[in-house]
Amino acid sequence: MKGIILAAGKGSRLYPMTRPVCKPLLPVYDKPMIYYPLAVLLEAGIRDILIIIPPGEEGPFYRLLGSGGRLGVNITYEVQEVARGIADALLIGSQFIGNDDVCLVLGDNIFYSPKFGGYLKQALQHREGACVFGYYVDDPRAFGVVEFDAQGRAVSIEEKPRYPKSNYIIPGLYFYDNKVVEYAKNLKPSPRGELEITDLNRIYLEDGSLNVELLGQGFTWLDTGTHESLVEATNFVKTIETHQHRKIACLEEIGYLNGWIGKDQFLTDIEPLKKNQYGQYLMDVMNGKYIDK
Repeated sequence: MKGIILAAGKGSRLYPMTRPVCKPLLPVYDKPMIYYPLAVLLEAGIRDILIIIPPGEEGPFYRLLGSGGRLGVNITYEVQEVARGIADALLIGSQFIGNDDVCLVLGDNIFYSPKFGGYLKQALQHREGACVFGYYVDDPRAFGVVEFDAQGRAVSIEEKPRYPKSNYIIPGLYFYDNKVVEYAKNLKPSPRGELEITDLNRIYLEDGSLNVELLGQGFTWLDTGTHESLVEATNFVKTIETHQHRKIACLEEIGYLNGWIGKDQFLTDIEPLKKNQYGQYLMDVMNGKYIDK
């Protein structure tokens, strides 16, 4: 399976912060925003990754992540010249996807749960069709909303409905089989001129191959698209890391624990960072200070 991160948003709601820095490179507490969706792909065991970026931002992204070698993964980049909706990422990445299945994650979404690995494994078990997630929110009108029947099966999906049929939205993490490329090619723009991911998910729903896994109690999903939500996300990450003494979305840690980075390389990468808190944390990881069962 391959992974795509759609990180091409202009971040107009975050102006003027996004005037000198594009939204996916803004900090969320102690890491750039792009680290969080990238960590999702790494935790799912995905090593071939395409990041779709805004025009003119190739340099900053490459300085941050390069080609992914220091993380034990392969990262390539494509530019989305014009914003045409989330599903457009699958058209931009069609050659990259090739004959593989694909996981698409949005570049401004943060997912956290101590049991997140279990959710990802569950999604990866669906070899055919699509797997998305349902997450409860108080006001779902700004999102794609999924409706369930009495047996808990998804029966409808609507994009930004005026009168939602449930409080469960579909956050920005999607697993698709290879059919998704052809489905995306046949999508027609919505009234707002975009290729809607909801329309794509509806195709899978209507042919009976859409799996919706509910993200239950103890799971946190955050969208960082506004000043308020960005502050909320920063405070959340700070609270978790302070009280649990573990970092969220530490890419080097994930790569090392997955066995993608050798100890010698890991130590070489840490050396320049020894005097800061991030480097000291990585040293603790390498020295086996933390025990994960």
